Amino acid sequence: MTPLVFVAVVAAGGVGAALRFAFDTVVRAWTGERYPWGILVVNLTGAFVLGLLTPLVVDEAWRWIVGTGLLGGYTTFSAVAVTTALLAEEGRTRAATSYAVASFVGSVLAAALGLALGRLL
Repeated sequence: MTPLVFVAVVAAGGVGAALRFAFDTVVRAWTGERYPWGILVVNLTGAFVLGLLTPLVVDEAWRWIVGTGLLGGYTTFSAVAVTTALLAEEGRTRAATSYAVASFVGSVLAAALGLALGRLL
């Protein structure tokens, strides 16, 4: 990885994190705070887009910039882990379990769907 690509990955990560914050804020405004729909939607859309772009992007530098930088900054596993733990701590076991399962299984399915669609394009 060249220094220029490294800087581009860092910058793309910042853009991705800002997009995550904005998208999460909008979704939470629509759905409320009772269930963490914002980060769930962010992670599902990020997994889908990464799956979609993986077979399409042939240049290794762009894979780093878009996949690791932009989409790595956009998606977040740590928020899923913390939110799941907080829901469980609040005694909301059903919400914690459904959120963890929807996040993991949904992200894998979204990525697989993106990969399949990306291979068709």
